[in-house]
Amino acid sequence: MKHKIVRATLLLSVGILSFSCSTKPDNTDIRDTIKPDFVKTVKTIEVKSSNQEEELTLTGKVEYDPDKVINYVSLINGTVVKTYFSLGDKIQKGQTLLDVRSADLNSMQAEYTSSEAELSIAKRDYQSAKELYDDNMLSEKELIEAESKLKQAKAAYNKAKNDISIFSTGKGNGIFSIKAPMSGYIVEKRVAAGSTISTDSEPLFVIADLSTVWVVANVYAGDLAFVKEGMDVKISTLSYKDEIFEGKINNISQVFDSDEKVLKARIKMNNADLKLKPEMSTVIKLKDRTLHKTLSIPSNALIFDNNKYFVVVEDTLAQYSVREVKVQGHNADITYVSSGVNEGEKVVVENQLLIYSGKKED
Repeated sequence: MKHKIVRATLLLSVGILSFSCSTKPDNTDIRDTIKPDFVKTVKTIEVKSSNQEEELTLTGKVEYDPDKVINYVSLINGTVVKTYFSLGDKIQKGQTLLDVRSADLNSMQAEYTSSEAELSIAKRDYQSAKELYDDNMLSEKELIEAESKLKQAKAAYNKAKNDISIFSTGKGNGIFSIKAPMSGYIVEKRVAAGSTISTDSEPLFVIADLSTVWVVANVYAGDLAFVKEGMDVKISTLSYKDEIFEGKINNISQVFDSDEKVLKARIKMNNADLKLKPEMSTVIKLKDRTLHKTLSIPSNALIFDNNKYFVVVEDTLAQYSVREVKVQGHNADITYVSSGVNEGEKVVVENQLLIYSGKKED
């Protein structure tokens, strides 16, 4: 937070106070120079003892939830005949996205059929082995071997089934359809009708479920002692200037980003209303609260002069003194001090600059 830097000499021309070194006796008290009407304009606030809270502001952006994104890489070689989606479209699981012509799909279908048959045989063999083992006609080692073969057959079948499940039945002429593996939004598209696809190409498209997103904050080395996992945060964006999104730091990377020279702090956000868009810039504010009591004063009571901080304290009605204070932290409109004032004393927060200027002339 920025404190106002005030040069007392700029306020000497204000006529509310009648300070004059040439006409005022040396022992004149400031009470005698302050006009009664001016005293009514002086506002004070009591010094309090409270747990210190400090605020830190970070920059960041919205990203996809990595657990809810699918980068679809082609499992076959072929040619795209037709596409049924555009960038940004909302899609449902099982919806047709592409028509592809490929001979590889016939091989995948054959592999699926073969794995299904092998699984059926492995199940039958295991059941027979278990019955023989129960009748003490088969060793435990042989039973374990039959069980192992069954597990391998299940794994092969499940892989073949998953591979073929994203394709619809053939449309003739070697054409098959690729279906959406999950519901969400198309956030990247790298394929068009006529494109050649292969198993080693880039993802054809990216689907993201945007109901939850990550807000990723940039944490510089100097802020590491302040930022901790579990801290509550408040997030604002340019798109929604009057709205604050609240969250909690879920994870802090332990490796510095080589390009930006920062650690990344991730905040998982519920985004059911889809207000937070990937790549949207954000401002993240964090607060840290200590467990020990500290004296706190309003930040607008501070006067910065000659590289030091001062406050004006009301000793009695219309009698004031200037104190130097040591600042040890701040949070929004509150400043924490370690010396210079005592709990219960009253500091001036309105027209204190005028009083300070007069004091400097004493």
